[in-house]
Amino acid sequence: MPSPAPAPAPDGFTHADADVNGVRLHYVIGGSGPAVVLIHGWPFSWIEWRAVMPLLAEHGFTVIAPDLRGSGDSSIPSGHWTKRDEAEDLHQLMGRLGHDQAFVVGTDVGAMTAHAWAQAYPDEVSRLVLSEAFLPGFGLEKHMDPATGGSWHFGFHAQSELAAMLTEGKEEAYLSGFWSMMSRGGNTDADRTDLLRAYTAPDAMRGGFEHYATLLDDGRAARNSPPLVMPVLVLNGEFGLPQQVLLDGARQAARDVRADIIPAAAHTFAADNPTGTAQRLAHFFTTLFA
Repeated sequence: MPSPAPAPAPDGFTHADADVNGVRLHYVIGGSGPAVVLIHGWPFSWIEWRAVMPLLAEHGFTVIAPDLRGSGDSSIPSGHWTKRDEAEDLHQLMGRLGHDQAFVVGTDVGAMTAHAWAQAYPDEVSRLVLSEAFLPGFGLEKHMDPATGGSWHFGFHAQSELAAMLTEGKEEAYLSGFWSMMSRGGNTDADRTDLLRAYTAPDAMRGGFEHYATLLDDGRAARNSPPLVMPVLVLNGEFGLPQQVLLDGARQAARDVRADIIPAAAHTFAADNPTGTAQRLAHFFTTLFA
């Protein structure tokens, strides 16, 4: 049975909440030094980053792993919201925590939010990591269309209320397949227990599906923004999504783009290979580029 209490934070980290932009954001924070913000994907929460967080703290960073609005232990607003809304949440959270700049890492739908954040506040995002995703406005739309070989789940999840109704009472059966497919063992039984606790809370499935409900609007907003100028790293697991689609999109959306692969890892690369992930992220954050 799912635990009624949130999973404990890693050693040296604490759970916290902040009221920002009309929502309550839950986050886990620890370490000291420049801020690194880790933005989870679906169907996950901050816990997707659990294994890599202490390693990044050892490299000399303040590590902040928020639950996006609608996910984990953050509040679930009514109606739909965009990636720009999620980005505004994180911008305000950083102001509340006293950080005017951050290294930002986003994976899956969190990469879309990270991109929107960098577009909205380019002076705030020092360096940007986009991983295991397709970017709205820069390649995603083709992969949302099953008629051209795209994935069915984008359209289903975008009908957030209907998808929530059809999966009610079947959360574990629906989510377990995704968790198994996305991981090469890093997503532990304890992680799944905590994720199931969160996703079986009232309205939580709809909250997760809302990350998909405005993807077409997100794409239009993204295309209307100038190219990013901060260094961007496209990062994928060796056994995760094919990197080329995200890399091609990032090269349209940003001027300074490089790429890397996390070996022996799938979609949940930070859980599958936390040591390799921490090393590659720390290198990207601290290296001087010409």
